[in-house]
Amino acid sequence: MEIRKLAVYAETVVSEAGKPNADEVTRVAAAGVISNPFAGTFQDDLSQLFEFGGLLGERLVQAALPHLPRAAVSYGKAAIVGVNGDIEHGHAMLHPKLGKAMRDPIGGGAALIPSSAKVAAAGTVLDVPLGHKDDAWSFDHFDTISVSVPDSPRPDEIMMVIALADGSRINPRVGKTRAAI
Repeated sequence: MEIRKLAVYAETVVSEAGKPNADEVTRVAAAGVISNPFAGTFQDDLSQLFEFGGLLGERLVQAALPHLPRAAVSYGKAAIVGVNGDIEHGHAMLHPKLGKAMRDPIGGGAALIPSSAKVAAAGTVLDVPLGHKDDAWSFDHFDTISVSVPDSPRPDEIMMVIALADGSRINPRVGKTRAAI
């Protein structure tokens, strides 16, 4: 696996709609940009990308964790495949091996890890979905962090992002206990 670039973005949200919240929430996204060995070709066997997803995921989680002041409670993952690749290359990075690489360092996670993938040009904004790591139905933790790396992915690359958060949205008002279902 040839890594060209690693980038980490962290944000701390203090208030929403002008109302401060007692608990700030920090969201962190770590991106890794790798060469896509299958760009420009069709391959049935994408197992090499399964391995790359797990290995890169381990590195990205280790890069993200120091930026969280509290334990991670939410997570998400996403990928942009450069325009010479196809969407399956992104999904091959995200699904078979990345979950374990994300769950082990944060102490588990019973819920599926929300994900998205797309084919796009360098600099495209990637919206990484977040969800609670143990409660897939925690509406308060449905969130997104947007990430862009201006020169990535190049046409023959894949940019994979993992995201972690140490809390829910600030001042949530849509959760199951507040909404008539």
